[in-house]
Amino acid sequence: MISLPSYLKPALAGAAATAAGNGLARFAYVPLFPAMVTAGWVDGGQAGTLGAAALLGYLIGTLAGRPVARRLGVPGLLDLGMALVVIALAACAWHGGFLWLLGWRTLAGVAGGLLMALAGPATQASVPPARRGTAGGLVIAGVGIGIATGAVAVPALLGAGISATWLGLAALVALLWAFAHPHWPRMALTGMAAERLDPALRGPARLLTLTYALHAAGMVPPMVYLADLAARGRGLGVGIGAATWLVFGLAGMAGGIFSGRATDRLGGRATLRLWLLIQAVALALALPPWAGLVLPAAAASGFAAVGVTTVTLTVGREIAGLQATALWVQCTAAFAVMQTLVGFGLAAVFAATGESHAAVFAAGLAFSVAAFGTALLLARQAKP
Repeated sequence: MISLPSYLKPALAGAAATAAGNGLARFAYVPLFPAMVTAGWVDGGQAGTLGAAALLGYLIGTLAGRPVARRLGVPGLLDLGMALVVIALAACAWHGGFLWLLGWRTLAGVAGGLLMALAGPATQASVPPARRGTAGGLVIAGVGIGIATGAVAVPALLGAGISATWLGLAALVALLWAFAHPHWPRMALTGMAAERLDPALRGPARLLTLTYALHAAGMVPPMVYLADLAARGRGLGVGIGAATWLVFGLAGMAGGIFSGRATDRLGGRATLRLWLLIQAVALALALPPWAGLVLPAAAASGFAAVGVTTVTLTVGREIAGLQATALWVQCTAAFAVMQTLVGFGLAAVFAATGESHAAVFAAGLAFSVAAFGTALLLARQAKP
């Protein structure tokens, strides 16, 4: 029997939480987007709104994470999040109309927010300091693992119908939950970990939060519209759309792992600038009307999406130390607010422009460039 190092058990459990709550609960919807439109479950504008509803739920879950964890404990919160994911995905198997799906996609987002708010900080607090970067990278890489799993599972399940696809995704989350439950990190939200952020840290904390929020806005187009860009925008079909999302997920796994290593070599702030530059390039690659650029855009988007999250978790610990959980929740809440607002805004733009992918990806590029700019300001503020 293989014996895992002690730090890997909570790290892998945390990765299972982010794989379920983000990779599957939220992002497995991306390759389902064009299939649901094609099957007549929703139209293009409604499908975009369902994606935005999950972002709204994510905001609610993020803000509720620490209060719920104080009441239930971190393991209890993580179990609650996993249960909500299973229920929300299974409920979407019934074709109950747009409003029915809207409610359950919102709940899926709530579950993702609960899991994302505590899985990373709790895991880092549960492992030796020398292993925190590696452990945090594994937890955030779980998002990419879940995305890649969904990208493989959705096309395989779609042959049995959309309802069977939703039920299959719910079953996958149930398996992840069974694996993770015995190994949940057990951070206690007491002492400095439970306190609000020190006012002396507000300057760099606000810049990091703003940078992460602008990053979030820039990632809305690939996180919601990437598979549809390939499938309908470039005329490549639902199968290639799902393959594009698989590339996004696999690149996300690599981005999470390599960004963790890069922070050890370059420092958190320098790595943040590098990954945000990659994000801007990714959004730019999605603009020309050439089908051959879709896969490179997907790879760069995934690499940046998960990598920036990993680096932000590390920079937050560099800035706030023992109060890193409070800063991480603040960053994650800002991420959720921005993605919610931009998600609904881009859904309206998408509908108003005759479903123009160029319009939404151009907006994402503008936000990404702005995020790079605030990361430069963060680096300058850090200098003595």
